[in-house]
Amino acid sequence: MSGTLLDPGIDVTVPPELSARAPAEARGTARDGVRMLVGRRRGTAVEHHAFTELPEVLRPGDLLVVNNSATLPAALPGRLPDGTPVALHLSSAQPDQRGSFLVELRRVTPGEAAAHYPPAESPARPGLRVALPDGASAVLVEPFTARLWYARLSLPVPLLRYLAGHGKAIRYGYVDRDWPIEAYQTVFATVPGSSEMPSAARPFSAGTVARLAGCGVLVAPVTLHTGVASPEAHEAPYAERFQVPAATARLVGHVRAGGGRVIAVGTTAVRALESAVGPEGTVQQADGWTELVITPERGVRAVDGLLTGWHEPRASHLLMLAAVAGRPLLARCYAEAVRHRYLWHEFGDVNLLLPD
Repeated sequence: MSGTLLDPGIDVTVPPELSARAPAEARGTARDGVRMLVGRRRGTAVEHHAFTELPEVLRPGDLLVVNNSATLPAALPGRLPDGTPVALHLSSAQPDQRGSFLVELRRVTPGEAAAHYPPAESPARPGLRVALPDGASAVLVEPFTARLWYARLSLPVPLLRYLAGHGKAIRYGYVDRDWPIEAYQTVFATVPGSSEMPSAARPFSAGTVARLAGCGVLVAPVTLHTGVASPEAHEAPYAERFQVPAATARLVGHVRAGGGRVIAVGTTAVRALESAVGPEGTVQQADGWTELVITPERGVRAVDGLLTGWHEPRASHLLMLAAVAGRPLLARCYAEAVRHRYLWHEFGDVNLLLPD
């Protein structure tokens, strides 16, 4: 990765060796053995912690909002009509109103992660049929972006059952090998539907959650099923399925009314909560698809802090981080993370952004 402007005033170069190539467990530590850099909006210093110190860093009465979406084995092996092998990445467990799914075609090289097709080289075209295992197929309908296409699937069994039998977890080139789907599940995962892991919650263990409860920190779920991202194509977020339960909405209101802080675990939790804010500025029960794009100009109304992973220098998620934390704090955190060699991506370290 080369140095790239993240957002006005934020410029960082992330050396390739800082990509976490394997889960923490494979690197000789526990899931919750990763590092956590803490930045506070009111202040100039950042703090270096072990993730296991999270219960002590937070305050009694704080609320962590977590995404309970479970990761699908959303990468399927396929073949083009001429026999060329491809990978088909499925971007949603549910079709849109027309019965179409969003998919991405990627090149296959034996022993390596499926690679991005440059737009000029992509075989994607309307009517292209991709043969899938067990007599299934995907037919491309029309482009959604240069990378993603609407497709119609023909499957012999229901989708989740089909993916369980033939799919594997999506992985990108910085990950050293295929890891089982269990490596891509969080301790909160109960509702299948994400194409990629809601990875900010990956370091949580049952023990960490118990210690949070013992310290008076509350935890409440939302659901947001993540679509297919791409490290090579830094696109704006697109529509994703989400749900904010009534109990979570009430708890957010109660905590904020009492002076507590609402801290989202992951950008997915931010998007879900902010999509459920009603006209009066309070979080309400919500269920549907969200196209909300959160920027510093738009700001946030339901979230006070954010626990997140480390994002690519050009990722659109950084606009959301700047909306929560502000550009100056974000710049300090990213510079400090590179200086102290924090690890990037879904198996890496985390960043806790707090108001004070």
